[in-house]
Amino acid sequence: MPLYYDDDQVMLADTARQFMAEEGAIAKQLRHWRDHVNQDGSVGCKDGFGHDLWKQFAEMGFTGMLVAEADGGLGMGHVEAGIVLEEIGRNLTPSPFLNSAVIAATALAQASDDLRGRYLPGLISGDSVFAVAVDEGAKHRPERIACTAEKSGNGFRLSGTKNFVVHGASADMIVVAARTSGADNDADGITLFAVPKDAAGISHDAVRLVDSSVAAHTRFDNVELDGDAVIGEVDGGREVLKKMLMAGRVGAAAEGVGVARGAMDMTVDYLKQRKQFGQLIGEFQALQHRAAHLYSEVEIARAVVIKAQQLLDAGADNADLMASVAKAKVAKAAGLAVKEGVQMHGGIGMTDEYDIGLYMKRDRALQEFLGDAYYHANRVAELSGY
Repeated sequence: MPLYYDDDQVMLADTARQFMAEEGAIAKQLRHWRDHVNQDGSVGCKDGFGHDLWKQFAEMGFTGMLVAEADGGLGMGHVEAGIVLEEIGRNLTPSPFLNSAVIAATALAQASDDLRGRYLPGLISGDSVFAVAVDEGAKHRPERIACTAEKSGNGFRLSGTKNFVVHGASADMIVVAARTSGADNDADGITLFAVPKDAAGISHDAVRLVDSSVAAHTRFDNVELDGDAVIGEVDGGREVLKKMLMAGRVGAAAEGVGVARGAMDMTVDYLKQRKQFGQLIGEFQALQHRAAHLYSEVEIARAVVIKAQQLLDAGADNADLMASVAKAKVAKAAGLAVKEGVQMHGGIGMTDEYDIGLYMKRDRALQEFLGDAYYHANRVAELSGY
């Protein structure tokens, strides 16, 4: 498959680029909500994003991109979702798109007719926000699930803690991975649940991440769930979890490419404007070499992401491997982009006055989300037989 967009995807990219540049711009969204003063005098929107913009996402059709046409969505693929995510990253737009419209939507695609009918209309209309609760420690380790869901009558009783649940306190529903049998490190015995926000026994300790987004340490204290809350099969949730994680990792990589391209474009523009000793610094050969190297790394990362998206859409056996390749490669390329950006801006790059530092913060949050470069490099080795 060619590693570039077809005509329809190019049109989508043009639309997403213009929309996000106008409505999702840093000053209009990220800085606005980061510096928002609440009624109690605290600074920073409690959700970390604007619900009006989320409604606009719905009007554009973005929220239902990965929802099947039979369920009222557009029935598109991860290539198309990645186009939107790249523009989100380029503009650092705070949005629940990745967690709600990509990861949670991938899980709900495996759910019963009842669950899909209950939750997908709200997603498509932009009235609902979803979260995903997988990790239980400081780092991404989905191989270990200790949060338990014990049989209770016709349903289950959910107990345990999940860490860094992005938008957890704002979500209308949380997709939770819990253990219904076996030991903490067993591959089998995992079940996914759709837990509504008003379920008794849920509590959130909200934390603001480095990029000003809001996550939560979420506790489930004997939360009673009926049997209809199960996504997929009891004890058979590992396969659904795998699909969720692949979608999330490829999506995060696509957003990371956008962060890298945004930082690179801003840096190149600065090189063309800033003068030192009466000469544009972009004319210095050393900086030209570094900029050329950065461009090459970002383009390679982008090609890897498109390949991973295509394999995921095709249901290929090696999609999981390529998802980790993409996540690891983008972490390296985006990390280079933001570091070079801050350094080439000089002292001003360390101030909040310039946006380049905000790209570094988003990159740090994205690198940790669903596994950092080291985690995925190790996965690539293991999946390759080493």
